[in-house]
Amino acid sequence: MGVLEIPALSLVLLVGASGSGKSTFARKHFLGTEVISSDFCRGLVSDDENDQGATKDAFEVLNFIAGKRLAAGRLTVIDATNVQPEARRELVALAREHDVLPVAIVLDPPERVCVERNEQRADRQFGAKVVQRQRAQLKRGLKSLKREGFRGVHVLAGVEEIDAVSIERTRLFNDLTDQTGPFDIIGDIHGCRVELESLLVELGYKITRDELGRATNAAYPDGARRAVFVGDLVDRGPDTPGVLRLVMGMVASGNAYCVPGNHEDKLLRALRGRDVKVTHGLAESLEQLAAEPAEFRAAVETFVDGLISHYVFDGGKLVVSHAGLVERMHGRASGRVRAFCLYGETTGETDEFGLPVRYPWAQDYRGRAMVVYGHVPTPEPEWINNTICLDTGCVFGGSLTALRYPERELVSVQAEQEYYAPAKPLHVATAATREPDVLDITDVTGRRVIETSTHGRLSVRAEQAGAALEVMSRFAIDPRFLLYLPPTMSPVGTSPEPGLLEHPRQAFEAYRAQGVTELVCEEKHMGSRAVVLLTRDDDVAEKRFGLAGRGAVHTRTGRSFFEPTLTDELLMRLRSVVTEAGLFEELDTSWLLLDAELLPWSAKAGDLLRNQYAAVGAAARSSLPAATAALESAVAAGLDVTDLLERTKRRTVNAELFSDAYRRYCWPTDGLDGVKVAPFQVLATEGATYQDRPHAWHLGIADRLVTAGSDVFTATRRLYVDQDSWAEGIAWWEELTGAGGEGMVVKPAANLVRTDKGLAQPGLKVRGQEYLRIIYGPDYTEPANFDRLRNRNLGHKRSLALREYALGLESLERAARGEPLWRIHECVFAVLALESEPVDPRL
Repeated sequence: MGVLEIPALSLVLLVGASGSGKSTFARKHFLGTEVISSDFCRGLVSDDENDQGATKDAFEVLNFIAGKRLAAGRLTVIDATNVQPEARRELVALAREHDVLPVAIVLDPPERVCVERNEQRADRQFGAKVVQRQRAQLKRGLKSLKREGFRGVHVLAGVEEIDAVSIERTRLFNDLTDQTGPFDIIGDIHGCRVELESLLVELGYKITRDELGRATNAAYPDGARRAVFVGDLVDRGPDTPGVLRLVMGMVASGNAYCVPGNHEDKLLRALRGRDVKVTHGLAESLEQLAAEPAEFRAAVETFVDGLISHYVFDGGKLVVSHAGLVERMHGRASGRVRAFCLYGETTGETDEFGLPVRYPWAQDYRGRAMVVYGHVPTPEPEWINNTICLDTGCVFGGSLTALRYPERELVSVQAEQEYYAPAKPLHVATAATREPDVLDITDVTGRRVIETSTHGRLSVRAEQAGAALEVMSRFAIDPRFLLYLPPTMSPVGTSPEPGLLEHPRQAFEAYRAQGVTELVCEEKHMGSRAVVLLTRDDDVAEKRFGLAGRGAVHTRTGRSFFEPTLTDELLMRLRSVVTEAGLFEELDTSWLLLDAELLPWSAKAGDLLRNQYAAVGAAARSSLPAATAALESAVAAGLDVTDLLERTKRRTVNAELFSDAYRRYCWPTDGLDGVKVAPFQVLATEGATYQDRPHAWHLGIADRLVTAGSDVFTATRRLYVDQDSWAEGIAWWEELTGAGGEGMVVKPAANLVRTDKGLAQPGLKVRGQEYLRIIYGPDYTEPANFDRLRNRNLGHKRSLALREYALGLESLERAARGEPLWRIHECVFAVLALESEPVDPRL
């Protein structure tokens, strides 16, 4: 059985006369969604798959669908005759447009087979001449398929060969997504061997030398790390052969990866005798290589010829290319992609030094992957929108720089001298760069698409952004302290239990349906969700966040809980306890971010309580007893108002219950006296996030803080349950709510959980009957109201909770990595923007 290898991301054209078995072949080897049939598209536009008059419109539909699939990175198969060069030409152009490889699979059974198959189909009445014409066109075009641009051509002659073949999907050479690192990515070397060896030693690599003392390999102890070279190994410097010998040895032994630079591209053409201008340091390389044995020069030619334009590592989180790479080209393969990787993109202009003006692609970059590159010398590496250039001009007297991934740590060694005079002084900026902590309104206005590592791409509509901008600009704290906004939380499904809208059983069942059975039930505090950003000392905020202060204590919408003086006082108290508990040292950080509840509720919602809840309760307690007395008098006078009297009496009881419910959330505070913080999760510290730590770890940290400072911290009670102990969880919830508590939140004990059905909800709230009276009103338990509320729709709320959760995790990851403020802020802003979605706020 023959095996056809096709790239996992490609445009596959099935080529063959009518009756050659293309559709059968497609069904056998590809998913139904991967195959686009010209017959099917004819049917879409004309209701008749054999209507040849609809061919033009059908192929417009086919090309449109194929383009959408290729843009999304999906393998696409075209099931059409494709025997005419002009038909293939349009599809090859489509592949090039999306930077994927076009592949042709030619099915060529005998003519009689095609004719017989067509005769057996009632919808194929066009006779043998059509088949003869199509096969003649096929034969004429076979030899030209490669010239037409097909990167793979597979010809299957005969029914047996077609039936026996199998398809194997191969990864593109640039796809190293399974390689997670850690890596040491090294910038442009340009023949500076001494500096390269020094940098490798600084990074911890052990160098191997031959009998002549030449470095031929370098390895990290136990192979724990590998190097990645961004290209431009050659030209200008004093020892291009020495650099090549070392890098080639590291690559061959698996200790390194290397992508080509534009200087390697030019050197290869020169070694092959092509007509190239011997400028920009090429003369030095050719002279140095001329002194080497012919075998070495041949090995260099083979090595450079085999270099891949760019690599995608670590599940798509890291891209390494010599000149950088725009997001739409990541993991693609075409001449255009290779040209961008080697040379970047220019504006067509030249600067005052006669050098091409580079298009500042990094300023517009918004991708999830970190892009590391070189090519354009810069005095210091600078992060721009999750991209960084590591060419720090070693050959020009600057330094040789490496980036440690994933640590994002920069390591450099100074050049021993200036080996080559630069056309442009290193201190002259190569392009306008964006200040990392400057926000631009265009970052958040209009429709936005944000890439998250846990939930894919999430979109924010323009109208949502407008609503969030109003809140953020008028009420929120300084964005430099606003690293995270908590997600909304979904309630459980409606309970069938009599008299209850919510019950723990629905939470347990919802998680079990996703395969999550180890759960933690946490008491729901009678307070307000709070995020606490705490610094170790007063200098940290200025150094790390560029803002004087001690941190922040803010609400779910980014507003400060207290005025500045009280905030500073609270942060000092919290810092003292966290320091005493040794948390800063244990987590090796100068700041930390806590998720918490701030108690009492009245500390934040005093106006709401006075103007809404208290007013409603007071009005009901005042008016309903009088109404009851009047109705009792009417009944005594013989009027038939008994039903109205009974309903009014129930409403009076409901009003008392309503007032009792909200009063439990209020206790007197004087300044910070009476204010408590109940932490339940460590969100992030410098260089780390903690959503992968189980809730037991987080709550253990919280318990330590309570022990160290019970005057300011308060504990979160919890109960761990599994499938065999649901009854205990239900009993605990009944105890909490029976004592007037709000209820509990049920969470996966492992914290962040991905299941076969996607991201699991981070938590489901299960509120008690009397707390819900505050939410839905005093009379929500009346039968007519209760029946209506049982039909509440939770789907949108659950979707919103997951999207906000993913955005929150993304902002934490970016903050911990020290990414630019705008990258963090776009996620924070998006959470607030999603809050404007039309979802029942009582859910």
